[in-house]
Amino acid sequence: MNYVGISTFDTANGPGVRVSLFCSGCRLHCRGCFNPESWDFDAGLVYDAQAEERILKALEEPFVEGLSLLGGDPLEPENEPVLRSLCRRVREKFGSSRSIWLWTGRKYEHVRDLPIFQYIDTVVDGPFIERLKVEKPGQWFGSTNQRIICLQKSAPNAGACPGCTAKSAP
Repeated sequence: MNYVGISTFDTANGPGVRVSLFCSGCRLHCRGCFNPESWDFDAGLVYDAQAEERILKALEEPFVEGLSLLGGDPLEPENEPVLRSLCRRVREKFGSSRSIWLWTGRKYEHVRDLPIFQYIDTVVDGPFIERLKVEKPGQWFGSTNQRIICLQKSAPNAGACPGCTAKSAP
């Protein structure tokens, strides 16, 4: 798996200060995507042990609320196993003290059986639709068809995820 960026102080992609990983590779190619450079699976750098340790180290900061996984699309078959392993390591090291958010262009109902979701607290799902673009800053989704879905009842502030359109997974 490749990635196009790691942000260790991100306040735009989920609640609080977060560590964000932007993975490479997306076959959806949503028109108007904010990150089309991430569509290419070969874009950016190879995700390796050094990148993973950088993420885990950044998550140690007491002011960091959690990890955000974006792309590209984290649920592409080339990305999901690698990111699942990262999420497992985050849970082993931090338990539920760090939330994990994941953005995907796929509907949650179509991907809910993927193993990564045992580690995910909140998923933002659905393709970006340009004509439904959100103009108001401060939203964690790009178009009004997308949903913020809380998955884990053990997550910090469970049942009250900021902006959730569902209190828990269906």
